[in-house]
Amino acid sequence: MKRNSKILVLVLLFAVASCSFTTKTFNDPNKDKTLIELITYVLQNGHYDAKEIDDSFSKEVYKDYLEALDPLKRYFYASDIEEFEKFEDQIDDQILNKDISFFDLTHERLQQRMAETKEIYEGILETPFDFTEDEVLDTDYDSRPYASSKEEMRERWKKQLKLSALGTFYDKKEEQERRLEGGIEGDEASEEDAEWSPKTDAELEAEARELTRTSLEEYYDFNEDLERKDWFSVYVNAIVEEFDPHTFYFAPQDKDRFDMAMSGKLEGIGARLQKKNDNIKIVEIISGGPAWRGDEVEVGDEILKVKQQDEREPVNVGGMRLDDAVSLIKGPKGTKVTLTVRKVDGTIEDIDIIRDVVELEETYAKTSMVEKEGRKYGIINLPKFYFDMGDYTERNAASDVKQEIIRLKEQDMEGLVLDLRNNGGGSLKTVVDIAGLFIKEGPIVQVKSKMEGQEVLKDTDPSVLWDGPLVILVNELSASASEILAAAMQDYKRAIVIGSKQTYGKGTVQNVIDLNRWIRNSDFGDLGALKVTTQKFYRVNGGSTQLEGVKSDVVVPDRYSYIDIGEKDQENPLPWDQIEAANYKVWDDYVGFEETIRSSKQRMANNEQLRLIDENARWIRDQRDEQSFPLNFEAYSKKLEQDEEQAKRFDQISDYKSDLTYRSLPYEEALFETDTVLAEKRERWHKSLTGDVYVEEAIHVLADMKMNNIQNSKMAKIRD
Repeated sequence: MKRNSKILVLVLLFAVASCSFTTKTFNDPNKDKTLIELITYVLQNGHYDAKEIDDSFSKEVYKDYLEALDPLKRYFYASDIEEFEKFEDQIDDQILNKDISFFDLTHERLQQRMAETKEIYEGILETPFDFTEDEVLDTDYDSRPYASSKEEMRERWKKQLKLSALGTFYDKKEEQERRLEGGIEGDEASEEDAEWSPKTDAELEAEARELTRTSLEEYYDFNEDLERKDWFSVYVNAIVEEFDPHTFYFAPQDKDRFDMAMSGKLEGIGARLQKKNDNIKIVEIISGGPAWRGDEVEVGDEILKVKQQDEREPVNVGGMRLDDAVSLIKGPKGTKVTLTVRKVDGTIEDIDIIRDVVELEETYAKTSMVEKEGRKYGIINLPKFYFDMGDYTERNAASDVKQEIIRLKEQDMEGLVLDLRNNGGGSLKTVVDIAGLFIKEGPIVQVKSKMEGQEVLKDTDPSVLWDGPLVILVNELSASASEILAAAMQDYKRAIVIGSKQTYGKGTVQNVIDLNRWIRNSDFGDLGALKVTTQKFYRVNGGSTQLEGVKSDVVVPDRYSYIDIGEKDQENPLPWDQIEAANYKVWDDYVGFEETIRSSKQRMANNEQLRLIDENARWIRDQRDEQSFPLNFEAYSKKLEQDEEQAKRFDQISDYKSDLTYRSLPYEEALFETDTVLAEKRERWHKSLTGDVYVEEAIHVLADMKMNNIQNSKMAKIRD
C-alpha cells in the first residue's frame, strides 16, 4: 500500500540531510554494510512503532535468524551454537557499527555444514533401509537439541531420509498390489502393463531410496545456486521482521516479483520456467501471452540459449541460476528475444518472440452468473486488491470490479456476492474506490500515522453503482484490504458478511521504499526496496481490525477453523487499539436485515455439510499436531490405514453438489472460441462453485434480502 509515501519520503530526505550518510559512506565497497546502515535508519525514522535496537532486540534477531537458517537443526552442531552464542547480545552493536562479522561467520559455517551433510546423506543412501526396525522420528524440532557429534547428526539424517523413503516404498507396494489385483485396465492399460511383472521388496526399497536421493540432489542444486547476497537477505529480514511481521526487505529480484504480484502483469514472453538438473524448462504457457500467441514453444521444451535482438551471440543458460535465466528472457514490451530450444521430440530450434505485457489471469477478478428459481445473481471473485505500483490509472481491482458489475447489471442481476476468501490485500485506494460503488459518499476507513496523526479516507462520489442486495464472503485468510472492505460494508449495514469466526487480523498499512533513492553515484548496483509499516487503519466505527479481524455476521466453519494462521499467531504483531468513530450514516434501504441474518444462522446450524466440514477441520488440526512418525513398515502402514479410514468419512465433502447453475458472462463466452485455456479454467471454477456450500448460502441470503425500493435497485445509476 503506497499511501503516505510522499510524507515519509520528505521526512527521510530531511533526516538524511542531517545524518551520517556521506558520499564517502556510499562509495564504500562493502555494499552489505551500507545496506544495513540504510535500512536501520529508514526503520528507526519511518516505522510506525520503531523498536529500540538493544540487547533484547539482539536476542530476538539471533533466535529468529538461526531458526531461518536451520529450522530442522540438521546442519549446525551444538559446538557451532556455542561459538555463535557470544553474539547473542551483540547483534544490536554490530548493526549500529555496520559490523557484519556475525553474518560472515554463520554464512561460512552454514556452507561448510551443508557440504558435510551432502556427504552424510550420500553415504546413508548407499545402504538399504531396514523397515522392520522399531524406530520413530520425532519432529518436534523446537525442543530438539542441536547434534553434539557427527554420529548423532548422521542418525538424525538417517531417520529423516528413512521416513521419506518409507513413504515412497509404501506407495509403490500399494500400487503393485493394485496391479496384482487387476486394478489397472481399460484406458489406463498399456503395452508396458502387459509386460509388467511384480518386484521384490528389495527392488522397491532401492527405487524408493533412489527417488529420495533425486529429491535431495534437486534441493542441494537449488541451494548451490544461492549466492552470498541471497543469504544476506535472510539476515537482513531477521532484523527488519523484529519490527513487525509485515516489514520486509526485498532484494532487487524479489521486488520485481512483488510488483508483478501486485499488478498481475509483467513484460516478457509469458511462460513459467523451472530448473531441473541444470536445465531450464518451460512448465507453463500463460494464456494470451506472446509465447501462447506464437504457438511455437510448448510445455516441456528446454531452453538452451537466449539471444537479445541487439546482440550477435546468444548466451548459454545451461547450469545458470534460474533467476538469471529469467532476467535474460524477460524484457521491455516490443523487444525481440530469440530462444534456442530443444523441443520435446529432441529437435533443436531457434524461436523469435516479441515481448509484450503479460497479464496473469489468475490475479484478476472473475465473474459468474448464477441462477436460482428463475432469478439471476452475480458472483465476483477478487483474489487481491491489485494495482500498478507505477501508474494507478492502469488496470486495477476497482476498475475491474466496476466493469464487472456493469456487465452483471446488463444481465439483470438481482443480487451480488463479492468473494474475498483467501484475499490477502493490496492497494488501499482500490478499497476506497470499490466501497464507493456500493454506498453514497462517506468515510470508508480511518488511518493513523506517526507523523500525520488520524485521517479519514472517504468516498466523495454520491452516485451508487450497485444498491441492491450484497453479500461478502471471507475466511481466516482474508486480510488487510479485504478486512477494510468487509468492515466498512458491515459497519454501514450495507452487506451481510458470511465466513469464518474472524478474518486474519492485519490492521496495518505498508509503504514500499526504493532504497536506491537515497544513494547517488553508487557503485553498488540495485539495493532493492524495503516494505515498511507506516500506518494503522481503523474501521469507521473506530475499532481496529489488528489482531481481532472482522467477525462475520454469519459464522460458518471451514478447513482453517482450528489452525493458527492469523496475525495474532505471528511474531511481533502490533497491538490492538481503538480511536474515535467517524461520522457515517448506516444504509437504510434493507427491510428485515437482522431477520435475514437470523435465518441464515439457522440454516447454517442445521446444515449437515457444514457439520462435516467442522469435524474435518478438527481432524486436520489433530493431524497437524502429530509429531511422532513410525519408521517401521507395519506400524507405518497401520497408521496410514487408520488415517485413510478416518479420511473416507470426509470424502463426501467434495461430493457435495448444489442445484445452482453457473455460467460466464457473454463477453467472456465469446473469448472461449479462441482461448480454450481460459474456457477450461472457467469450467473448473464453475464446477467448484457448484460444490461450494458457502456460495450456495450466500445466494440464499441474497434471495432473502429485501429492499425498500427494489425498482431503484435495478435502476441504480452507473457512475461515469
